[in-house]
Amino acid sequence: MSHSDHLDDLTLEEKASLTSGADFWTTKAIDRAGIPSIMMTDGPHGVRKQREGNDHIGLADSVPTTCFPPAVALGSSWDPELVRRVGVALGEEAKAENVGVLLGPGINIKRSPLCGRNFEYFSEDPLVSGVMGSALVAGLQSQGVGASLKHFAANNQETDRLRVSADVDERPLREIYLRAFQRVVTEQQPWTVMCSYNRINGVYASENPWLLTTVLRDEWGYDGLVVSDWGAVNDRVAGVAAGLDLEMPSSGGRTDAQIVAAVRAGDLDEAHVTTAARRALQLVDRVVANADPNATYDADAHHALAREAAARSIVLLRNEGGLLPLDPAAPNRIAVVGEFARTPRYQGAGSSLINPTRLDNALGELRVIAGDRVSFAAGFTTDGSDDAGLLDEAVSTAAAADVVVLFLGLPAEEESEGFDREHIELPAPQTAVLEAVLAANPNVVVVLSNGGVVRTSGWQERVPAIVEGWLLGQAGGGAVADVLFGTVNPSGRLTETIPLRLEDSPSHLSFPGEFGHVRYGEGIFVGYRGFDASSTAVAFPFGHGLSYTTFEYRDLSVVERDGGLRVTVTVANTGSRDGREVVQVYTALPGSTVVRAPHALAGFAIADVPAGGAGTVTIDIARDELAYFHPQAAQWTVEAGTYVVSVGASSRDFRLEATIDIAGDDLDVPLAGDSTIAEWLAHPRGGDLLRSALDSGGGSGLAGMLTDPETAKMLGSMPLERIAAFPGSPIDESSLPGLVEAARG
Repeated sequence: MSHSDHLDDLTLEEKASLTSGADFWTTKAIDRAGIPSIMMTDGPHGVRKQREGNDHIGLADSVPTTCFPPAVALGSSWDPELVRRVGVALGEEAKAENVGVLLGPGINIKRSPLCGRNFEYFSEDPLVSGVMGSALVAGLQSQGVGASLKHFAANNQETDRLRVSADVDERPLREIYLRAFQRVVTEQQPWTVMCSYNRINGVYASENPWLLTTVLRDEWGYDGLVVSDWGAVNDRVAGVAAGLDLEMPSSGGRTDAQIVAAVRAGDLDEAHVTTAARRALQLVDRVVANADPNATYDADAHHALAREAAARSIVLLRNEGGLLPLDPAAPNRIAVVGEFARTPRYQGAGSSLINPTRLDNALGELRVIAGDRVSFAAGFTTDGSDDAGLLDEAVSTAAAADVVVLFLGLPAEEESEGFDREHIELPAPQTAVLEAVLAANPNVVVVLSNGGVVRTSGWQERVPAIVEGWLLGQAGGGAVADVLFGTVNPSGRLTETIPLRLEDSPSHLSFPGEFGHVRYGEGIFVGYRGFDASSTAVAFPFGHGLSYTTFEYRDLSVVERDGGLRVTVTVANTGSRDGREVVQVYTALPGSTVVRAPHALAGFAIADVPAGGAGTVTIDIARDELAYFHPQAAQWTVEAGTYVVSVGASSRDFRLEATIDIAGDDLDVPLAGDSTIAEWLAHPRGGDLLRSALDSGGGSGLAGMLTDPETAKMLGSMPLERIAAFPGSPIDESSLPGLVEAARG
């Protein structure tokens, strides 16, 4: 007998009790009915379970678990299978710690490089975010541990995050900010979805029936439980009615009593409470059925996986003159400069802070390979304080070496959950070290450690090699050594654009808003879509990343398949090392009737190709990826036309292109009196009805005027009801309603 079978036996008070937590991390038990509590913990890149008897949040002290690379790094692998394996490992560790639901992954869009929580998100692109999020959920839930997909939705800043209204038009909301959630929900059915703190177009996510019921359940078919972010509830009664099933953490019974009182007063239908309780019990059933008190995991194997994932996430931004990889057998002297090499910045700050099972540092791992040929100078402090002695030591160490590996990055106090960044600059003491080291020795490799992008313009052209190391988790030090010495050929690719200036970011003028509102004024032009639409120069484009080998694309084929596209291309490795290429497919529709980005990512795949070899890559693009959302028709629609399909290595590095004609979907936009003449004439029924009505007007001349292109263009923007108000118009205000009714069929 499942716990859900007890639902009819529960009192209203007991059902209400199931809709809020027992404490900070567990749900309520009902001993009388044999219903146990279950445990949730923070994720998403590790299991952050607080120790017994610790503070209620446990930020500073949790049980040791593997700290895998955060999403900022994992996303750059562009490898769903690798991310799925990380999800499996997270599931094993959660189960061993008796955790039923891991709070993650986070799949919000990186709207601005200033968002303090960007380290916890995958990309500025919804396809990458959705594919990677789906893979992690699949791996996690394959182990009988539930995911909590977050933060639903439009949680793209930390400034005023508990109150701010994200004011977004429906088209960008659907196409950019909800798209990844839609993919993960429909593909994986995560056990829980976590609503965000913020308001969306004025309504709190925790009490938004359009978001939590109309879209999530009615349109996407979600069958799991919606849980609040911790402390996100504004009005618990309104939340229950809207579709918020579980409030976390505990309210001490206060909101349970509010729910009961609202039902007794007739202000809340008890059916809503029963539904929320049913979903809570179904979650309990899932967790209990998959629990294993004897579960364990192999910490060494997970550390090895963390190292593999970190190495695959590193992005080689620049490598002029082939300075990398370093030769482990050469007698050259290597100067390692930068405190981050010895004291790694390997994860973000806030609720996802993991206590690692072990921690590698790059300096130690480089010395494992190159021994005493590696010298070290701290160069700077991680707290940003100036120290002239450290700078002098860095210069002398660099001058005595053949090559310098300089570790730069952001200290934890500059990016964290809870606040947004103020700029995208490296700390001034670090840039001073960079300039001084370059003057002493031009053979410099910069390795970056950062959760959000940093500005590289101003120095990137003078540095031969730049490695974007992001935040790489507990095994990141070894991963960096693997890439620098060529044990791993780098294959990471940027999932966000690195701008020349913060001011170039499409969201710059409307971030983070004011007076409780943030207007998403850039619309669909987020990230590379905006940079490319305005032809703005960037430091490094979306999708960019180099390898220690080279690739050639040939034999592109694009054919229609199941209404979508099948793209086939041959990728040849023209270098001397085995390598991995991330093949990216972008689509465009020149002359579209709606505003579009110049091109948008529609599919991608990994090609592992041996030196001198070649392989065929096939990428299937679902028809949905060609669609845009039509707000008036309230539907996704594919526009007919000749699509350009571009295949290449970044959003600005297309190697091959092809065109293909795609038939469009039937689009029946409901007409109204305030629909324009142009909209009426373009409508399959309304056009003929309008022409017939105008023809009946005899001497009015309107029908004839519409045959003149210039006049028709001028009149086309006029609402029909304005024409109906003109003296002598064949359509008057009394006949207009009948015309509208006939047009709607």
